[in-house]
Amino acid sequence: MRKSKRIIAGAAACMFIPLTIAGCGAAGQAPTTAETTATTTSEAAATTTEETTTVTNASAQADQADKALHDYKLASVHEVNGRQGVCVEGNYYWVSGSTTLTKYDSEWNVVAENTDPFKGYDLEVNHIGDIDVYNNELYLGVEYFMDGVGKNIQVAVYDGDTLELKRVFPFRADTGQQECAGIAVDPDSKTVYMTSWIDDDSSTYLYMYDLESGDYKGKLHMEPDYKWKQGVAYYDGSLYLTCDDGDADKDEPDHMYRVEVNDDKTEGKVYLEKTFDDVTRQGEIEGLTFDKSKGEFLLLYNRGAKIIAGMPKGFYDGYDKEIHEVFVYDFSKR
Repeated sequence: MRKSKRIIAGAAACMFIPLTIAGCGAAGQAPTTAETTATTTSEAAATTTEETTTVTNASAQADQADKALHDYKLASVHEVNGRQGVCVEGNYYWVSGSTTLTKYDSEWNVVAENTDPFKGYDLEVNHIGDIDVYNNELYLGVEYFMDGVGKNIQVAVYDGDTLELKRVFPFRADTGQQECAGIAVDPDSKTVYMTSWIDDDSSTYLYMYDLESGDYKGKLHMEPDYKWKQGVAYYDGSLYLTCDDGDADKDEPDHMYRVEVNDDKTEGKVYLEKTFDDVTRQGEIEGLTFDKSKGEFLLLYNRGAKIIAGMPKGFYDGYDKEIHEVFVYDFSKR
């Protein structure tokens, strides 16, 4: 989970010198009336600025929440083997770990697993992100990822039954994409979308490939931009993104955003769709998927591990391992 950064306006810090009268005047001297007044005024201004910012952000978030397309009601929670992504088709679910693929039946029983999914690649890879499924083929964004840096990005297609690699799309290295956190299939426009987690200009875009040919189709710019993108899913004409934008240390929730795409697929307007304040414990949001046949929305969420530069490093009090859970919601259009 990313640590939020906040800049607080106020007087510059000063060296601590033991004095009977607290303050920062000349060394060994009590502050003058003017200095005390200036400090008090500055502190008051800082407090007012912070309070105004908090109110403004809360109002903006409330306004955004009114633009959500769906209502979500938590129905069930299932512990799973992977920490990255989830997808569904027919009576089966698939879950990706960073280095695993697992297939479940409709009751969440394991029916197949691949713990060595990187056989058959020409470039070195070690990481799977969020995944999607189309016609019993799994679509993965794979890469070599270490301490927040990704390389050797590829779109890979796996068999939905054997969980073995079938083919790889040729990746365009000149697109500006620096990482792949998630992937989604839009069967209506025959487009594969990829997200980037890294906090730079490259993450303001979704990168598009042709579902049938594998050719690069261009990139979609999103506005406004929300940081630390994780999963992406397509449902009923819109794209949905999960962002790891809360601070688990402060029990802040992560969010899902909806992207309304223009006709030529160059621009996308972003709206807040859901705040996840109903998970077991705040941690790291990951992949997502919609089950249209059942009217269910599924979200993968991790808890227990401290996340540094995108990787689990150590645990919170009360945990000796990271727990991966799929939250299943009933959802309906407003």
